[in-house]
Amino acid sequence: MIEKLSISPSEETPEVLFDAKAQTFVLRGRSYPEDSHQFYKPLLEWFENYSENPCDKTNLEIELDYFNSGSVKKVFTLMYLVEDLMEAGHEAVVTWKYKKGDELSHQKGLEFK
Repeated sequence: MIEKLSISPSEETPEVLFDAKAQTFVLRGRSYPEDSHQFYKPLLEWFENYSENPCDKTNLEIELDYFNSGSVKKVFTLMYLVEDLMEAGHEAVVTWKYKKGDELSHQKGLEFK
């Protein structure tokens, strides 16, 4: 089984907890790294590797308080990887969480949907 990926949050980057064994896939916090490609590359590679032998059900939870345009592109890429799982016949759910009253995050969640 693939090792877990755990990244502590910083002021500019979100907490990442991708743990196939625990069936936990979480992206939480603020995401505006100076180089979104560099930050998200290991996450996307991990998820691509995970996709080769996924869990029975993949539950991805995203709770981003703030994110820049570079992060949006990478989160879209992550969503496409989840969509690929579903198209391959695997069960997958994405939960977009946001704070009550945060209309911008709510709208972005609808766009991702």
